[in-house]
Amino acid sequence: MIAGLSGDSGKTIVCLSIMHALRCKGLNVSAFKKGPDYIDSAWLGRVAGKTCRNLDTFMVDSDAVLCSFIKNAFESDITLIEGNRGVFDGKDIRGTHSSGELAKLLRSPVILVINCSKVTRTTAAVVSGCLSFDPKVNFAGVILNKVAGKRHRGIITESIEKYCKLPVLGAIPRLGDDSVIIPGRHLGLVTPREFEKAARLEDLLREIADRHLDIEGLMKIAHSAPPLGMPESGSLPHSEPKVRIGYFNDSVFTFYYPENLEALQSEGAELVAISSTEDKSLPDVDALYIGGGFPETQAECLNKNQDMLRSVRAAAEDGLPIYAECGGLIYLSGSLTFKDKKYPMAGVFPTNLIMKPKPAGHGYSTVRVDRPNPFFEVGTEIKGHEFHYSALKADKQSFESCLDVEVGVGLGEGRDGLLYRNTIACYTHIHADGVESWASNMVRNALERKMARTKTGCTCSRPTAEMGGHSRF
Repeated sequence: MIAGLSGDSGKTIVCLSIMHALRCKGLNVSAFKKGPDYIDSAWLGRVAGKTCRNLDTFMVDSDAVLCSFIKNAFESDITLIEGNRGVFDGKDIRGTHSSGELAKLLRSPVILVINCSKVTRTTAAVVSGCLSFDPKVNFAGVILNKVAGKRHRGIITESIEKYCKLPVLGAIPRLGDDSVIIPGRHLGLVTPREFEKAARLEDLLREIADRHLDIEGLMKIAHSAPPLGMPESGSLPHSEPKVRIGYFNDSVFTFYYPENLEALQSEGAELVAISSTEDKSLPDVDALYIGGGFPETQAECLNKNQDMLRSVRAAAEDGLPIYAECGGLIYLSGSLTFKDKKYPMAGVFPTNLIMKPKPAGHGYSTVRVDRPNPFFEVGTEIKGHEFHYSALKADKQSFESCLDVEVGVGLGEGRDGLLYRNTIACYTHIHADGVESWASNMVRNALERKMARTKTGCTCSRPTAEMGGHSRF
C-alpha cells in the first residue's frame, strides 16, 4: 500500500510511476484504490492496463472486501493499493475504515509518502509517531516527495534511517513543469478521458521511476507480504442476456464502479453504451443507468444535444426504468446554473440546481428507503457516499423523494432520491457489493418493461401500480 499523511501528499503520482516501471519490467500488475473514488481509480486502471477496483469497508462488508482483493489480485505478479487521505484518517476517532485498517485487513506492507516541503529532521519525528501510533500497521518504508535538493534529501534520509530504522525508497524533487502533471479541478484530478497529454505524462512517470524511486527495493517489500489464501472458486455467473440496459459512457459520465456493471450482467443484462453528447436518441433498451461525472463542465455540449435530452425525458415519461447517481441527477434536473449561466437539462424532475464554490455534500452517507419506489424495498438501509458541488437553488421547489438521509446531505433537509414514475435520481453513490438487491431489482424492472411492451406490441409503459400517492418534499 502507498499511503500518505494527508490528501495531496503525492500518492497518486507515486503509484502511477511505480506501476509504469513494473509494467515496463513485464510484470502483471493489479491496482486497487482504498475508499470511494472514481478518478484516481480510473488513472490507476489506465496505467495498470486493467480495471482498478475500489476497496471500501464502509460501503461493503470487510469479508467481501477481502474476497474481492484476493480474487482480483490472485493472478497478478504484484499488486499495488493507493490509500486515501492520511493513513490513520477514518470515519471516527478510532480510525474506522482508514487506510491503516485496510492495510491490516489485507496484511499489506505500507510505504509512506511524505511531502517534505520546508521540513528536514522533523520528518523522522512524524514517521516515528506513525510507527508508534498503531504498531499493528506494517510500515515498511518511506518515499520523500517535493525534495528541494541533495542536502535536503540527505538530512531527511539519514534522520529517518537512524531514528525510525526504515529504508527511504525514493526521493522525488519538486517538479518544475506543473503543466505535465495531471491537472486538477473541483472534484480532484481530471479524468483520463479528458486528459490530452498522455504521452508526456508517460515520459514523466518513466523519469520519476528511473531517477527517483528504488523499484527493486519496493518489489522486495511487496514480496514480503504474507499469503492471504486462495480466491473463492468461480466468479459471478453471467446469465444469458434477457434485457438490454443502456448506460451513459462518454467523457461526461465516467463514474461507475465496475462491480455495478458486472452485477447487472450477472443478473442477465446486456449493457449498451450510449453517448450523451453524440447519440441523438436512446437505442432500444429496457432500462437506463446514468452514473456520475462532470455534466457541469460540459453543460454546453450536453445542451446542444437537445435530441438526446428530449429522448430521455420522453422515455422517463413513458415509464422506462431509470437509475441515476449525482451527475445523472444533474442531467435529469430542470436546469443547472454554472458560472452564472443557466443550462436547461432533461427536465424529468422540476428541480433547478446551482453549482456552489464549495462542496454541498462530501463524504460517506447513510440513507433509509421510506417510500415505495421501483428499486429498493421500504426500510432498506443503504450505505454510500456523496461528493457534489451542486445543490438546489434557494427558491422553493416541490418534488417527490424516497430516501431519508440519516448521515450526509443529499438534496438537503434530510432528503435524497428524486422520484418520478419509474425513475430515481440521487446524490448518493452506491456500490453493488454493498447493496446486493440493486442489480437484481434493476434487471427485474427492465424485464417487466420488456414484457409489457411485448404484450401490448408498442413501446409505451405505464408506471407500476405501487408508484401512486407519494408525499411531496
